[in-house]
Amino acid sequence: MLKIAHRGAKAYEPENTLQAFQKALDLNSDGIELDVHLSSDGHIIVIHDETIDRTTNGKGLVNDFILAELKSFLIDGKYQIPTLNEVFDLVDKRCLINIELKGLGTPSKVVQLIEEYISEKNWNYDHFIISSFDWDMLEETSNLNSNISIGVLTEENIDTALAFAEKIKAKAIHPDFNLLNEENVQQIQEKGFQVLPWTVNSKEDIQKVKSYKVDGIISDNPDKI
Repeated sequence: MLKIAHRGAKAYEPENTLQAFQKALDLNSDGIELDVHLSSDGHIIVIHDETIDRTTNGKGLVNDFILAELKSFLIDGKYQIPTLNEVFDLVDKRCLINIELKGLGTPSKVVQLIEEYISEKNWNYDHFIISSFDWDMLEETSNLNSNISIGVLTEENIDTALAFAEKIKAKAIHPDFNLLNEENVQQIQEKGFQVLPWTVNSKEDIQKVKSYKVDGIISDNPDKI
């Protein structure tokens, strides 16, 4: 069962920072999950929200700033917002990277970067999975490079997600864990998809979800899985 650290080991370090991803590695996570938007000058920025307001000492939309400006804002007064390149370099093939597409224009940039690391730095497609609640972005990703694994995020309906996953030949369904039971997990797996639920944090919830025999769990504290 894969232990995937949600936005890095978010329970221990500020979310989506290099420190959180390093902590995830230190805790022997099998994967990290992160979110991406684009800066105004086209860099892939690792941050959850479309603004920098909640997580940094700045204010404004991520895609209104160039990279140098985004680097000047601090998380918890000391950490910089990372780029996806920096996260790849930190991880260096040591675990799976689940990239959640958030911002407009991210599919083509992310696919391009993945292809670059595979062709130039000896990575392979097994190191990556791309997920999103925006299924148009997943379809775009699949059309750009069908070798990249796709995870279909849903917080509403398993059946709809399953139908879409079949359509684009996705690898996994990433459901809100509250949607799951033993029966539908088995149904998804029988159709050939992995089940990677989010965000499972309490000991009770982790035990319950594990009993469904899911393929992996996305958690703020991966060491509890």
